[in-house]
Amino acid sequence: GTSAHIPASRESLRLEPLADVALLPGEERVTDKDIIYICPFAGALKGKVFITNYRLYFRSNDVDPSVILDVPLSTIGRVEKMGGASSRGENSYGLDITCKDMRNLRFALKQEGHSRRDIFELLFRYAFPVSHGLQLFAFLSQEKYEENGWNIYEPVDEYRRQGLPNDKWRITFINEKYELCDTYPTKLVVPYKASDEDLRRVATFRSRSRIPVLSWIHRENQAVIVRCSQPLVGMSGKRNKDDERYLDVIREANGTPKLTIYDARPNVNAVANKATGGGYEGDDAYQNAELVFLDIHNIHVMRESLRKLKDIVYPNVEEAHWLSSLESTHWLEHIKLVLSGAIQVADKVSSGSSVVVHCSDGWDRTAQLTSLAMLMLDSHYRTLRGFQVLLEKEWISFGHKFTSRIGHGDKNHADQERSPIFLQFIDCVWQMTKQFPTAFEFNERLLVVILDHLYSCRFGTFLFNCESVRDANALRSKTVSLWSMINADSSSYVNPFYTVESSRVLYPVASMRHLELWVMYYIRWNPRIRQQSQSPMEQRYRELLALRDQYVKKLEELQMSEDPSSPHLTNNSTPSATSPRQRITHLHTPF
Repeated sequence: GTSAHIPASRESLRLEPLADVALLPGEERVTDKDIIYICPFAGALKGKVFITNYRLYFRSNDVDPSVILDVPLSTIGRVEKMGGASSRGENSYGLDITCKDMRNLRFALKQEGHSRRDIFELLFRYAFPVSHGLQLFAFLSQEKYEENGWNIYEPVDEYRRQGLPNDKWRITFINEKYELCDTYPTKLVVPYKASDEDLRRVATFRSRSRIPVLSWIHRENQAVIVRCSQPLVGMSGKRNKDDERYLDVIREANGTPKLTIYDARPNVNAVANKATGGGYEGDDAYQNAELVFLDIHNIHVMRESLRKLKDIVYPNVEEAHWLSSLESTHWLEHIKLVLSGAIQVADKVSSGSSVVVHCSDGWDRTAQLTSLAMLMLDSHYRTLRGFQVLLEKEWISFGHKFTSRIGHGDKNHADQERSPIFLQFIDCVWQMTKQFPTAFEFNERLLVVILDHLYSCRFGTFLFNCESVRDANALRSKTVSLWSMINADSSSYVNPFYTVESSRVLYPVASMRHLELWVMYYIRWNPRIRQQSQSPMEQRYRELLALRDQYVKKLEELQMSEDPSSPHLTNNSTPSATSPRQRITHLHTPF
């Protein structure tokens, strides 16, 4: 494996030019090799594979049009050797690659002369840089964009947009150095009546010191969504007066008669958590609160469910018993439980009652519930930029453990901490966009691109478990934000059917009959699906919009060329009022 140690620049001299892929700034060629791709749809394809420090790129050379694979290396979850030197049978010797984005890749090589070892070692090294003491590609990338996406979310601006601080809620800087809670952001919104000393005492009674803090406040009725982790009740049923009083202060802030505490877990799991020192708020201790269990299962259940889903959609879609196979994965059932939990939260807040949401640690199911409820309640989060703020706030700044859940650059594919919690949330958002096709400014493509870069490690956005670690790694100054790229090309991510509505609360239907499998994500590698990437309706609508713009332009030109002394213009002191654009706006088709 000498090639691994030759610096990229000298190595590049031996590589043939890579015609149809533009390397990213900072991306360097590592090696290339003649190889056979065992395509599940088209059979064995001869071609060449190119490996850079960012991607695996394969182009077939014996079929037209050529089959192309372009896979960021960080999307690879596992690389295995297939067959041995003595394997019989055609194409039985090679590599088996499992990806995190619902596909697997198989490559066959010639058996003579250890041709596999070099490429296996290089792939292993560059797909799992963290396991080899190397940097993730986001730290090597030299991409430049107009706007700095790291500035999209400024906590104080976002709280101000919500009307905070006010006479009941204040912004505290107690966590400025991450001393109160190392997995929380630096700026927190807490009850005005609670002193920083109170907060420190509450922190001792909450798992990982993740105290109840405000996520969102309802402008009219002042009801709030508060998030936290479980109380440390334990087997002996410990109590903490400070915690009890603190929740009561939250309740009193807008005169909520009874504070609803949504525990995302199934009741049995919450009880079982007492054995490890956790638990839930008991009636005797929290008398002005009512506890509701939302029955959403833990990270291990979700990981298993997605594994089953992948089995039935890749490489071949299970045709014979599709519905029963889909049902047996339980994926849509989990989607239903998450959505219906968020609907309950949103409905309660909408009716004027404040709520507290937690699971065990408050960084998986809690983030799903708060962010989905906020998406239902607040139309700002349904805009392209508002949605970016929602992700930065509820997921990234509040410490959803992206590194642990996704395993960026880490070879331990069987790690029990891995789980598709964020993917499940994005799926819930997609279900909402299907049910309310005009309510979201962004389109399906945005959601797919977000998921692709959740794994790609090209941007810093989804790296690390929490803000304190990001700061320690100088993430904002050393990597590019995904939003820099998205906002540089925002028209690609805009939903043509979007209609601005400010105050509507969206309640999706969370019944099994109204949920569907997100085919354009989970089954997109299947060539049959890929051909239908844009819905005919959207295609037609875009054409009509383009046509409308042409007509408007023609109309404006005609008006310009009219004799300026023509009566209808001189008599009308405000020509703008009847400008063609304004007259045309009524042609919007209400879908």
